Amino acid sequence: MSFQLSEEEGKFLVEIARKAVEEYLKTKKHIRAPESLSKKLLQPCGVFVTINRLENGEKKLRGCIGYPYPTAPLVQAVIDSAINAATQDPRFRPLPQNELDKVVFEVSVLTPPQIVEVKKPKEYPTKIKVGEDGLIVERGMYKGLLLPQVPVEWEWDEEEFLCQCCVKAGLSPDYWLIEGTKVHKFQAIVFEEEKPRGEVKLKALERK
Repeated sequence: MSFQLSEEEGKFLVEIARKAVEEYLKTKKHIRAPESLSKKLLQPCGVFVTINRLENGEKKLRGCIGYPYPTAPLVQAVIDSAINAATQDPRFRPLPQNELDKVVFEVSVLTPPQIVEVKKPKEYPTKIKVGEDGLIVERGMYKGLLLPQVPVEWEWDEEEFLCQCCVKAGLSPDYWLIEGTKVHKFQAIVFEEEKPRGEVKLKALERK
């Protein structure tokens, strides 16, 4: 990945994600990004904010929303995605204020998705890499996205990753094998809190 972020920049993005949610839950207002920021933090980037609840040391998804494509300045995209992940993810009830001390925030900054070129669909598993790539599967009006950390956390191989991305799109698991289904891949830099309001670290995505 050519685009890189420093630990300090990653820490800033995670902290502003939490701050944005805290302020919105209190006042229903969107915070404004600081004016003196590096050019990297202001350039358009795809980004997802993931909120996980910690229960007995295990993470359980509490919300995840973002921008797959670089359509907004990075900091603004993080602010908007964080608020939406906390309040607009249709899979979960909105996050209440009293749950903020039980969740950890994770920010994934994405490279622009690129179409995966193959001669035959069965070649797709050889063109992607678990621990490196995220996927978007698209067929007509159906579209599903999974971040690069997801198959690592679930210990999927490349075929299972493709199947699960089809399921995320609302398709049968084997739709990636059907001509006409489009597969895009992207990479991500991921920063996360180690515990609620805790230290922010760069997350390793390599397969265990």
